Amino acid sequence: MTGSKYIKLIGLIAGVAVLNIVVFSPGFAGLAIGGSALATASGVTLLVASALALLYGSYVLLARQPEAIPVKQIRTHEDYAEALTRYVRIKPLEGDIRFALEQLEKIRKKKETLLDVLNQRFESSELSYQKFASVIREVEKLFYLNVRSVLNRLHVFDEADFATVMTQKTTRYSKQLLQEKTNLYNEFLSFLKYSLDNNEEILLKLDKLLLEISRLDSFEPGDIENMPCMQEIDSLIKQTKYYKQ
Repeated sequence: MTGSKYIKLIGLIAGVAVLNIVVFSPGFAGLAIGGSALATASGVTLLVASALALLYGSYVLLARQPEAIPVKQIRTHEDYAEALTRYVRIKPLEGDIRFALEQLEKIRKKKETLLDVLNQRFESSELSYQKFASVIREVEKLFYLNVRSVLNRLHVFDEADFATVMTQKTTRYSKQLLQEKTNLYNEFLSFLKYSLDNNEEILLKLDKLLLEISRLDSFEPGDIENMPCMQEIDSLIKQTKYYKQ
């Protein structure tokens, strides 16, 4: 359960508790079960309604899957994490999806650390700061572009058909069709691992950039392009300039 859901659940429980205290406390409304028929009926109704509200609220917050955000509408880091989390339940892909989620957390932390180091070393108006910050943003875009491409393919992934095809336990398909489906799913798995490898390479390059920034005493704007990690990152950006999902 995420932190926001935990807070909402605590708020729901507290709200229901406060309402019941106000209604049943002698110092407030003073409604009592066992008094008049109307009071008893009202009290029982409130208790039942409170129980139902807690049960339904807990179900919505803990059990019910939120509606999926269309991939084209995904914008924030949290959107990407939520979208990927929906696919953790797919057993054949669970390990890869969890790894992708770990990568998402890493890119967030690395960006924060890099920007923190830049703020310590430069003024935001300096050319050196702007060059480094621009490269970090471009690399981050490539990272999320890989995640978006993975999500596009996960959206059409058929878990039941995958299990049938990959275990070869079916007579429903001809041998030729079965082989074609097998090749298709193998291609999907290869693409998933390729995308994860690409993002791991991006994370590695950001580590190198952080190391180079932190160990050098001074920078001249003209020296930045000659830094080995900057050349590697620039090459990566150029390779994917015309990349399409």
